[in-house]
Amino acid sequence: MFGYYPEDFTPQERALLQPFVTNVDRPVFCLRNLPEVVKGALFARYSRSTKSLRRLLLDEFISEPESGFAAIVSAVGESPAAQLIAARQAEAFYERVLIGYGDDSVAELGGAHLACEGVSNIAAKLLEDSRLGLSPLEKSTRYVRFDLPGPDGYPYLREPVIMGSPFAARYVAGMDRLFATYSALLAPVQAWLQHQFPRDETTTPRAYRQAIQAKALDMLRGLLPMATQTNVGLFGNGRAFEYLIIKLAAAPFAEARALSEAIQTELDYVIPAFVKRARSERGRAYAAYLSATREQAARLAAQIDAELPPGDTVTVQLVDYDPQAEEKLVAAIFYPHLDLPLTAIRELVAAMPDHERQTIIAAAVGERVSRFHRPGRAFEEPYYTFDILADIGAYRDLQRHRVLTQERQRFTVVHGFVTPPELELIGVADQYRAALEQAAELVTDLERHFPHEAQYAVPFAFRIRWRVKLNLREAYHLIELRSARQGHPSYRAVAQMMFRAISAVHPALAAGMRFVDQRDYDLERLAAEQRIDQKRQQLEQQNGS
Repeated sequence: MFGYYPEDFTPQERALLQPFVTNVDRPVFCLRNLPEVVKGALFARYSRSTKSLRRLLLDEFISEPESGFAAIVSAVGESPAAQLIAARQAEAFYERVLIGYGDDSVAELGGAHLACEGVSNIAAKLLEDSRLGLSPLEKSTRYVRFDLPGPDGYPYLREPVIMGSPFAARYVAGMDRLFATYSALLAPVQAWLQHQFPRDETTTPRAYRQAIQAKALDMLRGLLPMATQTNVGLFGNGRAFEYLIIKLAAAPFAEARALSEAIQTELDYVIPAFVKRARSERGRAYAAYLSATREQAARLAAQIDAELPPGDTVTVQLVDYDPQAEEKLVAAIFYPHLDLPLTAIRELVAAMPDHERQTIIAAAVGERVSRFHRPGRAFEEPYYTFDILADIGAYRDLQRHRVLTQERQRFTVVHGFVTPPELELIGVADQYRAALEQAAELVTDLERHFPHEAQYAVPFAFRIRWRVKLNLREAYHLIELRSARQGHPSYRAVAQMMFRAISAVHPALAAGMRFVDQRDYDLERLAAEQRIDQKRQQLEQQNGS
């Protein structure tokens, strides 16, 4: 690479380094085969040293007996207990390295992959609420059946507070009925779909089978309660995990608090130095603060006497936006190309005629040939706030977007539920509604005694209200992605309504969203499955050539 001169290492030094770096002589390289505590401490030291990273690794870690480097590295691949013992033996050294570098930022230098299995959807939403530092992946309700019983029966959480109350038998009966209905309706729904949409010769049996199953599971997922157990995988840095542990400890659910302890225990095996404060007095005080402020706000809100508006439909209301969005956007577009202060640029832009500003916006959008071509950071200037009422299933999908502010209300049955119209045509809508109505009665009774725990019994078909604040650039991403053909109809409708709302107030800003799909489809996943088959065929041809 231009201007780079490889560092001189002796043959012995090269041999010591090679297991831990992807190359010894190029300016760009990765660390490997190192525990997170070593990588974090190494990068912390790197920020305040004249030495190269490889030289630091040699001089201050590999060759420093006090670091415990040899013991920690040799423990990798051994039992978790061996790894923990080795890390704790060296912890004093690494704390001395880390202590002078700003704890918060240094905690982002170590990361971990964490699996949380058999957690309820209540817990899954808490795990996935984090915006920064954590990347979650959850078992899909579209590709995986959730009616396969385990040792205790259908896979839902037997919530301990409810199971220790007089409602235990009703709770089990209600949850069992939801899963039994889900299981019983799956075959007739799939049969109807196959009859309604027969496979053509251009579609492989695999793609057709996957599309039919995805559509059937999409139509029936409304029966699954929030108690449904799922698996969530997380990758994140230590700082984000520390905050997650604290937030879970402050949650009003026993499951969340137990999960907080379990996550802390497991991360202590791999990144103990980066999450130790979650267990400290500071961490406990922070959790207590979060819990207290939540309860105080809830008590004050309970004093408000207001009538609930009708909630018999999906609503997406644009409640706030910047009337000067176009002017601020154009000023932001110009800002990196001028030497003027932002206030002066805004004054110049304000004096421009509308058509000139719109020409500049169109130029900044450019020729987008796919939805992956999103315009630059200037488009983060305009903001929009939406109030959304839609089914919980749609919320679960839209919650995954993290470069925005989302906050939900409680999971409840007061807003009614959504029935997929196809179930009426199939003739199974009455069974579907009966199971949901019985669940609603259970939730209503539980809420009088256990307002938090009652949320476990709420099925996905019921509506929830949540607010979303996002900038225009993120709106491009969310709306174009979630309106795409392969998406679930419920969240596609939300994305389409968001687009129409922005278009109504800022047509020039929405004009660049060229990949918003406003059509309706029958088998949403079919085209995507066909593309998968095409890619498989191309790969097979390449491997065979």
